[in-house]
Amino acid sequence: MAQKFPIKFPKLNRKIWRYLIWFGPMIAVAGLVIGAIVGIDSPIAIISLIVGVAIIILGLGFWSGVFQGLLRQRSTQVGTDALVATLAVIAILGLLNFLAVNYPAKIDLTETKIFTLSPQTQSLVKNLSKPMKVWIFQANPNSVDQDLLNRYDRLSPYFSYEYVDPQVNIGLTNRFGVQNPGEVHIEYEERTQLVQVLELRQGETLSEVQLTNGIEKILRDRQLVAYFLQGHGEYPLEPVAGGISLAIQSLEEQGYVVQPLDLSTEPSVPDDATVVVIASPERPLFRGEVNAIEMFLDLGGGVLVLQDPNRDSGLDDFLEDWGIELDDRLIIDASEEGNAIGYRPTTPLVNQYGSHPITLEFGNSLSVYPLARPVEIEETEDDIEATPIVMTSETSWAEQNLQSETIEYNPDEDLAGPLNIGVALSRELQEDPEEETETSDSETDTAEDREEARLVVFGNGGFATNGWFEQQLNSDVFLNSVKWLAKENEAILSIRPKELEDRRLNLSNLQITWLWWLALVIVPLFGFASAGVAWWIRR
Repeated sequence: MAQKFPIKFPKLNRKIWRYLIWFGPMIAVAGLVIGAIVGIDSPIAIISLIVGVAIIILGLGFWSGVFQGLLRQRSTQVGTDALVATLAVIAILGLLNFLAVNYPAKIDLTETKIFTLSPQTQSLVKNLSKPMKVWIFQANPNSVDQDLLNRYDRLSPYFSYEYVDPQVNIGLTNRFGVQNPGEVHIEYEERTQLVQVLELRQGETLSEVQLTNGIEKILRDRQLVAYFLQGHGEYPLEPVAGGISLAIQSLEEQGYVVQPLDLSTEPSVPDDATVVVIASPERPLFRGEVNAIEMFLDLGGGVLVLQDPNRDSGLDDFLEDWGIELDDRLIIDASEEGNAIGYRPTTPLVNQYGSHPITLEFGNSLSVYPLARPVEIEETEDDIEATPIVMTSETSWAEQNLQSETIEYNPDEDLAGPLNIGVALSRELQEDPEEETETSDSETDTAEDREEARLVVFGNGGFATNGWFEQQLNSDVFLNSVKWLAKENEAILSIRPKELEDRRLNLSNLQITWLWWLALVIVPLFGFASAGVAWWIRR
């Protein structure tokens, strides 16, 4: 009968192995985790596995002789519990790393959602039906730009991007006509669009606003032209106080051609006009000018009317034909929301919108209308579809007596809320009888296929002026109205991306010095002192 000769460990080695054996499984598991993250062929992973397994094998010889005795000791039980807990933590961390690498998910906790693409961007990219590629002519990719492009890329399989070194790939550089490093181009079908020229020396990053505007431009198959009526005291188009230059700039950034229009010198609206904007004239339009506007609508055009209180535009009869009446009273907002953020009662703060493509994506977001008048919808015989798009709250009313020292609701002369500030209207065009008889039976038009005239009326124009245009959703209300009038794809009528705000904290040299002493000296010393006092008391 063969005899077993257990391995003999010196007395010192027995003490060493008693504690060293616990590190074997830990080192081996660490090697497996490292291998799962960076690759099993990593030298660190291989060495960790070999060392861990070697310690386990050598330790078995020690454990074979003392295992029974150790099991009865309390230290063994505590050590086993600690080992199991350690292995469990390592396994959980490894699993979390695996999930994070393979299934990335991010939560944007910033106030303005700067790491979340805007609803308009998401709608545009998700609705791509053909491949679109963004070319960035930059030798060294920027991690911030790559993160932004990856967010676009995750929205659609048709979106992709590629970095190109303009000094190396001369063919692509010449094909896109690149003049400077940092140029960003979009390619869609046979068309290309220059989006942005990054100032690489200044560390400029790719802008979601400019990239989304570029995508919107290149997807269009026609040139859009917006004419702003002039000659009657309308809001100036220049960048001055009370002007609407920011609104015009936003339209131009999104591919519109913007032109002034003086109908006193032209018999009709130009043939290339897509939209005509009447921005709160102070003096009445001539009858011939109103006729030109009506004829433009009869041909399927779109007109945006912005009319402040106490201004006579001469459009009352024209609007009445569409079933619209502009009330002369001034809207008062008695809600606490406006007062809480510094708006006066004469500046309604709105978060109620109609079910219409212009405002469908607004939810409960806010827009602001300084000095607004109600827009009332009357009954008409024509086939006109009218939809309120901007409404005040039930605590508002339209005030008749503005001379009183105290403004309060009077049911005998004031108009109770909620009130319409904006209304969108559409009317199907009447077909020529001769054309209708020539249409074959197989070519019957659906309601969606027929041309229609579109009109949007606001009892306020101030929300689109430079001082208010970038407040809350004001810019989206204006731009969506123009785009709906231009009969653009309704998928792009949403909330647009905003430029990042500079929120850096500017400190003086004295403040920086105080901050340094507080963070690096005073707070640590206070912690050490507290620990020293606690040790002394417990000693």
